Amino acid sequence: MRLATVIGKVWFPLWGKLTHLDLPGQVNRVTAVKVVGREVVALDDNVVALTLAAPDGGELTPWYAGAHLDLLLPSGRMREYSLCGDPADRFHYRIAVRRIPGGGGGSVEVHDTIEVGDTLRIKGPRNAFPLALPGYGSPAQRLRFIAGGIGITPILPMLAAAERLGLDWSMIYTGRSADSIPFLDELARYGDKITIRTDDDHGLPTPDDLLGTVTAGTAVYCCGPVPMLGAIRVALVGRADVELHFERFSPPPVENGRPFTVTLASTGDQIPVSATESALAAIRRDLPSVPYSCQQGFCGTCKVRVLEGTVEHRDNILTEPERDAGVMLTCVSRAEGEHLRLDL
Repeated sequence: MRLATVIGKVWFPLWGKLTHLDLPGQVNRVTAVKVVGREVVALDDNVVALTLAAPDGGELTPWYAGAHLDLLLPSGRMREYSLCGDPADRFHYRIAVRRIPGGGGGSVEVHDTIEVGDTLRIKGPRNAFPLALPGYGSPAQRLRFIAGGIGITPILPMLAAAERLGLDWSMIYTGRSADSIPFLDELARYGDKITIRTDDDHGLPTPDDLLGTVTAGTAVYCCGPVPMLGAIRVALVGRADVELHFERFSPPPVENGRPFTVTLASTGDQIPVSATESALAAIRRDLPSVPYSCQQGFCGTCKVRVLEGTVEHRDNILTEPERDAGVMLTCVSRAEGEHLRLDL
């Protein structure tokens, strides 16, 4: 028994150190990067691509197609941007940002204040939209890519991977006009594998226009506006022979929501939250500076402590101890009853 006790005290701590990968620390740690390139990549001048590198010129954390960065802006805002460069390039990251004048201010800050030579802070890379390639983790036989506007950014590295491996793939790329969609010159090398369709020339695309002939064994990867994603999902209902993977850049619609009221502990302000909006959206009307990023329940930026009320949790990242401690994500979670009092 004494020998077993000695072995247990030595072996188990040693084994824990040998096998502990510390992945959450790698994902959430803050890293400094330097802006080494800035390029306008849409003819309407509303999309700018930034190339980032380590300040010492060293290697960056590896990433794979579909990954994104959390960009910590000088103002204190944090925004998520897909990596749209080459995963094989270990020394550079590339992101692209569309200017959205009526948005939350992050894109305007990038366009108007970030220049070559600036040092920025990032978290990540993280991947919520991974690519499973046919023959390399997916039973699919072919790939269909669908991108709407700036939704091209996570798709770009996927195209390069599919082409490099000689896979059967096609893509449709949509947008308001040819001037508004980025990276047209870069995509020209793929020839007729990519179909460009713009609303001003062809009208709004139907699901059939976007999907083409989707036969059994196809994996669909889609990124773009919420209405486009919703139409594709509806069109593929019942198609168990087709894989659907998608990423959205805007908040998902609220499903089965009920109205409730949020009280801000710092001011006592009572904010009504309608059945079709998120608590975050309602809070931002009263408190525009409240931190947020993904608005989809997986980055954790809008995490807040609940002082009164019961939460209907709809996120994917909070642990049970965090939920038991009264933590919620205001971008997706709601009140089970009629009221929540938040530590804001």
